[in-house]
Amino acid sequence: VQLQASGGGLVQAGGSLRLSCVASGRTSGIYAMGWFRQAPGKEREFVASIRWSGGSTLYADSVKGRFTISRDNAKNTVYLQMNSLKPEDTAVYYCAADPLYSGSLPNKYTYWGQGTQVTVSS
Repeated sequence: VQLQASGGGLVQAGGSLRLSCVASGRTSGIYAMGWFRQAPGKEREFVASIRWSGGSTLYADSVKGRFTISRDNAKNTVYLQMNSLKPEDTAVYYCAADPLYSGSLPNKYTYWGQGTQVTVSS
């Protein structure tokens, strides 16, 4: 499975961005996809995840009510709609996928895409 993330950029605080992650290859084996982020000098942290079948979602407390994860199975794409962005949301955002796991631990995910930079100015 290959993952291609896009949609990052520079936005002012309070603004919005939508990230996309397209999966290719043996996508039939995907159970869940997730978004993680990593700021300079910090560990990679969980943002949100979604199960490919049924669409059950999970969010980090820090983004609940502001971010929404969704998927388009026909396009093998997962989205992260980010609203009310804050400077502390600045990070490189990564998408991940796994055939068995849908939780918040990054080391449980098998497949990773390249990151996309999100910068929120104050």
